[in-house]
Amino acid sequence: MGYNLKSMPGVLRDISVFIDDVREASQTFSKGNFGYPLSGGGLELDLVEAAFLLQCDRLVVMQGKKKMSFNSLFDYASRKVEDFSIKYLVFKDLRERGFIVKPESGSFDLRVYPRGLSPSKSAPLYMVCAVSERAALNITDFMDEIAQSEDRGKQLLYGVVDEEGDLTYYKMAILDPEGKVSPTARVEPVKGNLVGDRIFVFDAEGGQALRDEAFYGKDMQGVLQLSLIEGCHLIGTGELKVSGKGGKEMSREELVSFGKKTQDEFLLRLRAYEDLRGRGLVVKTGFKYGTHFRVYEASPDECHARYLVHAVPASTVAMWPDISRTVRLSGGVKKQILFCRVSDEIEYLEFKWFRP
Repeated sequence: MGYNLKSMPGVLRDISVFIDDVREASQTFSKGNFGYPLSGGGLELDLVEAAFLLQCDRLVVMQGKKKMSFNSLFDYASRKVEDFSIKYLVFKDLRERGFIVKPESGSFDLRVYPRGLSPSKSAPLYMVCAVSERAALNITDFMDEIAQSEDRGKQLLYGVVDEEGDLTYYKMAILDPEGKVSPTARVEPVKGNLVGDRIFVFDAEGGQALRDEAFYGKDMQGVLQLSLIEGCHLIGTGELKVSGKGGKEMSREELVSFGKKTQDEFLLRLRAYEDLRGRGLVVKTGFKYGTHFRVYEASPDECHARYLVHAVPASTVAMWPDISRTVRLSGGVKKQILFCRVSDEIEYLEFKWFRP
């Protein structure tokens, strides 16, 4: 561990362990940055710190006149502190990686300082939430926690503990993706036909114009195939007219209504699509990656997709195994996974696997 502390006496009082001996308290704090100095020279240890020191044979904990074992302190703390075992495993892992770690209150469980630097000489590097792999996660809570950590100039980490006690860390950030493709509206709209659940532009010149302008659709030997989402977007920009059954021209509202009836999460995906297009990005289906979209910063003919984007409602609740699968997939194909949170505003949340 790098510490040379002898076992020292501590007294359990409610949810803290106190070292009253001034010399022992000073050594514990100065050599390991454990605890919080008290007026008069004593030291207050959080239960997670006390359990760590006890397991390392650096601390003796007394409850009244009884000496506590690690098992008894761990059991006591688990009854006093919600999810204590999860917090302890993340705290222990980070300390063993060489970080100074301090318990935190409120939305976060721990704050982590750079290796080799004490809290008195540096600001925290990370704010950490310790969670079980079985815990549900709420996207809105994530956004709030990210905003809080960024307001404090820190990065947000989630330490996820699986059922065998192994840890995986995820770094979260709010991103503002931007691309380089800025389409200009056509004076004369192109004509397309609704066939099944997609739109075909049989006018080769008009279809090629849409393709050249901003990489809309897919060329099929002179016929341009557009998705319903692309069609709704292009009707909205005045670049497309769509004929439905009987050759009747459809309004944007009619095409949106048709999309809602025939495709899942249509409005959600449409909101995300139009926001991404408005940022100068090229948006294509992400079906083969298990997400809503794959997104390019420039021409798909000249670069790979940088992002995989999945649109979610603001109130979405998911499970960590789902996040893990998605993040692992995006890493395997060398793309960034963004969750597009759709509410009154649209925000992009990045999940990234991280090794502290």
